[in-house]
Amino acid sequence: MDFQLLEQVMRDLALKGGAKIMEIYEGDDFDVKVKSDDSPVTAADEAADAIISAGLREVFPDVALITEEQADSHGKKASTFLIVDPLDGTKEFVHRRGDFTVNIAYVVDGVPIRGVVFAPAKGRMFITLADGNAVEEIGPFGPKMGETKPIRVSNPDNGALMVVASKSHLTDETKAYIAKYQTKDFRSAGSSLKFCLVATGEADLYPRVGRTMEWDTAAGHAVLTGAGGDVVRFDDHTSLRYGKEDYANPYFIALAPGVELKPA
Repeated sequence: MDFQLLEQVMRDLALKGGAKIMEIYEGDDFDVKVKSDDSPVTAADEAADAIISAGLREVFPDVALITEEQADSHGKKASTFLIVDPLDGTKEFVHRRGDFTVNIAYVVDGVPIRGVVFAPAKGRMFITLADGNAVEEIGPFGPKMGETKPIRVSNPDNGALMVVASKSHLTDETKAYIAKYQTKDFRSAGSSLKFCLVATGEADLYPRVGRTMEWDTAAGHAVLTGAGGDVVRFDDHTSLRYGKEDYANPYFIALAPGVELKPA
């Protein structure tokens, strides 16, 4: 893989997909459909997916592509692949809360090693560069990458942790797990932005005791890894792997190393 080319293509397609999403978001009312798993989907999901998928297939025709909005891709079996969630946080989009993202990632041997997370309504772009380090690009976003700043996880204080959790899926189990820690601050956020808040040191810990799919997490996982963080399974604290059956995740914890993990 040409990582310089991958960096450029992922960023470009995230921006193009994000622009289409914002066109629909800022327009008149839009229809919301319900998929077979009861999750919502809008014209923005589908339009962004068409742009991103076509772009990836054109440049990387020999790499398997898994995307949330194309059910036929979910049956592919691969350990190395591109994976896309064109609009992560559809509920945030529908309620016009702004916490939604475009996610594109590259997974090698079950490990997400490159990714981009773009939050178009918030004007925040997080990306793992060709060298594997994570940065936040400072807008406005032009054809070429502009000013960037390196991002790095916190040095956590286990007596006063900063915790982030889902805005739309904050389960009782998640609340009970968070209660095991000594926390200084708690905030909720939508979509893969939670990974990015850990990556920038704005949070130390993000536990997810609820259903997610690999396209929800791979890009944020790659960004967090590039900033020195970890994502581990909730049950045994081993590394979260990708290319699983049906691309479904177990419960997991994203964290800054140094957080003293509590048992499930």
